[in-house]
Amino acid sequence: MSRKYLMIHNEIVKQIELGEIAPNTLLPSENELKDQYETSRETIRKALNLLAQEGYIQKIRGKGSIVIKNTKLDFPVSGLVSFHELAQKMNKKPKTIVTECVLTKPDEYIRQQLNVKMKDEVWKISRVREFGGEKVILDKDYLNKKFVPTITKEICEHSIYHYLENELQLAISYAKKEIIVEEPTEEDRELLDLEGFYNVVVIKNYVYLDDASLFQYTESRHRPDKFRFVDFARRNQV
Repeated sequence: MSRKYLMIHNEIVKQIELGEIAPNTLLPSENELKDQYETSRETIRKALNLLAQEGYIQKIRGKGSIVIKNTKLDFPVSGLVSFHELAQKMNKKPKTIVTECVLTKPDEYIRQQLNVKMKDEVWKISRVREFGGEKVILDKDYLNKKFVPTITKEICEHSIYHYLENELQLAISYAKKEIIVEEPTEEDRELLDLEGFYNVVVIKNYVYLDDASLFQYTESRHRPDKFRFVDFARRNQV
């Protein structure tokens, strides 16, 4: 399989990162790029799709591909930090929109993730995070009612962890995380601004109390252009 699309992608990325192609610049058309790189339109399309997925460009129907400003924020992968705590470090404060906060019976998938039974109840909480007028994160939280007997929409608009730790006195200890990239669901496309984006980055969190009780499962679904997912590791000395 030809990898020429990667060469084209890498060359355009380099030009963007060096400032040779400024934000809000319209890239040449697919036909123009095809002639410039002496390749097929399909190869150009693959390169542009990859650029869009990585957040370098946005495809606008009827206009073409426009370079967007790289304003990615560092999102820590390790550690257990709430979004509210992360938001306090940002210059522009994001807006949280609670779309759902209900007590419900878990479906089979959530029963498996939270290790609960059909008769148990869980809180289902959906929150959209908006940055600069763009809806870019969908947080879906599931809390075992056994540990969280009550919660309100007002609490969810601020910090769930502040409520859990300070009001309910829960000792939140650690989390197991999984990061995957997948195609957006209908819910993602309905609630997030995903025009021109073909993937979402999903961070799955399994959160435990200090007695090793699993009490929370979360899916944090991100538009790929706004965040860098970073980690810090230290090698053990032997």
